[in-house]
Amino acid sequence: MKPFVYFMRRLYTYTGNILLLNFIGMVLISLLDGVGIFLLIPLISFTGILDMSTQDIPIISWMVDLFQRIPTSMSLSLILGIYVGITIVQGYIQRKQVILNGEIQQKFVHHLREETYKLLLQSRWELFTTMRKSDIIKLMTTEIGRVKSGTSMFLQFLTSLIFSSIQLVIAFLLSAKMTVFVMIFGIILLFFSRKFIKKSYHYGNESMKLSRIYSAGITDHFNGIKDIKSNTLEQTHVSWFRALCDRIENNSIEYLKLKTKSQFIYKIVSAILISVFIFTSITIFQEQTTQLMLIIVIFSRLWPTFSSIQANLEKLGSVVPAFEELLKVQSQCMQAKEINENDYKRINPFILKEGIECKNIYFKYRRNNKKFVLKDINMQIPSNQMTAIVGQSGAGKSTLVDLLMGLNQPESGSVRIDGKELTKDFLLSYRCSISYVPQDPFLFNASLRENLLLIEPNASEADIWEALEFSSAAEFVRELPSGLDTIIGDRGVRLSGGERQRIVLARAILRKPSILVLDEATSALDTENERKIKHALEKLKGTMTIIIIAHRLSTIRNADQVIVLEKGEIIQRGGYKQLANEEKSLFSNLLGEQVEIRAN
Repeated sequence: MKPFVYFMRRLYTYTGNILLLNFIGMVLISLLDGVGIFLLIPLISFTGILDMSTQDIPIISWMVDLFQRIPTSMSLSLILGIYVGITIVQGYIQRKQVILNGEIQQKFVHHLREETYKLLLQSRWELFTTMRKSDIIKLMTTEIGRVKSGTSMFLQFLTSLIFSSIQLVIAFLLSAKMTVFVMIFGIILLFFSRKFIKKSYHYGNESMKLSRIYSAGITDHFNGIKDIKSNTLEQTHVSWFRALCDRIENNSIEYLKLKTKSQFIYKIVSAILISVFIFTSITIFQEQTTQLMLIIVIFSRLWPTFSSIQANLEKLGSVVPAFEELLKVQSQCMQAKEINENDYKRINPFILKEGIECKNIYFKYRRNNKKFVLKDINMQIPSNQMTAIVGQSGAGKSTLVDLLMGLNQPESGSVRIDGKELTKDFLLSYRCSISYVPQDPFLFNASLRENLLLIEPNASEADIWEALEFSSAAEFVRELPSGLDTIIGDRGVRLSGGERQRIVLARAILRKPSILVLDEATSALDTENERKIKHALEKLKGTMTIIIIAHRLSTIRNADQVIVLEKGEIIQRGGYKQLANEEKSLFSNLLGEQVEIRAN
């Protein structure tokens, strides 16, 4: 239960005095309930059914004497009036306390959501290469939702606990022997409920794992729906889905069986306990009628509360895995943190003047991995020139570009920007000077204008059209039904692949970056769209530093420098024509293969 205790400490740290105010409200409600019970004494004494006067309990005798001094008609009205007043005050405080509970719950979960989201975004890129996107989405939705319900359960548990404690104190004042007797049985009952709490934790943990598999599977399947439909894999995926749903169903039913079993056992034991309690009170403790009746009233109100405490403990046991998962991810984010809140205040505009240099760089993805992805990388990328990085699949091209953008840090060696080593202090300013165009262009389900303004919110209409002209996208945008205000669908599905790529390039240019990085941005395009992108790059050449990972070598004919990678090492560098003329080299072989493919 350590994660649960930790989060409750976090709850107090975040809410502070509001939680204390809530606690005071709980105490007042319970005290008023206790006063209501004591009002039964003079009320019943007026009926004459029982003799409620006793000298053994000062508070009872005091109350009876007090109301006996007042005329019967008047005292009865007074008692009933006090009872109505107490009920009104109690109901008002209870309403305020419920609202306060809700505010605490919502604000605390809001705080957790924001904190976790911020920690994720401020983490190093390395963290996202080890976590599934679907797991992160599930954490931010389902698991934090379970934490929210757990916070609500805790507040209910706290309310029940305070109510029970005050009622027990009242019962203790009436009869210490009987109260201790019942408490011993209650403690024994709670001790045996530990087994059910542990099992609840197990089913909660299993539920979280199955939910994670479900979320990841659904995400993967619908991302690859075209492959599924094209290869008639529907039945295979339906079978997988059915088997997973069976496991989810079985886990839910087993948890339901556990919960109903514990409630069934608790009711039986409670009935036996009440019977033993009454029998013992009458035959052994020989309590007086007044005390016995009041204690029976108190404990008849307490049993449902005890049952609620026990049920809440079981529910909390099933929610604890969500706390643990959130703790685990937050801990990972803290370890992988590369940006602090105050770093954004120190961002200064940066323009690359001399260039980027890699000195003796070695890199591997895991510290305990002996295999280096990049080895002994030494190279220079001059400013305002076009540098192309080529090589076969798995050569380390994207890994090298990730290092150049500061997304990953080398195992040894350094990346230098204008002669200055790229460190954490300089990272944000440097990244603000970069625009990145990926192989798989990503656009939001919004208008073209909103997608473009995402990177530069203050851009004018003229700036937008200038960027579209540069990327050879202005012509087709003008032909769209609503122009810049056209909604382009999920991931830009209403545009063709070439149109999406040119919009993403326009968005990158709109930022007016000092460095433009294109990660195989033309590999999935047809010849016509590749030509348009190539034309756009030629217009940009000389205005900014351009780094291209190229699959199609025809795109980089005008590159000032070509760097050839093989198995994580630089094996060639030079101009396009120079490398093309080097016989039996990797670059000339790659070029020859592509020419042959196009010829066929």
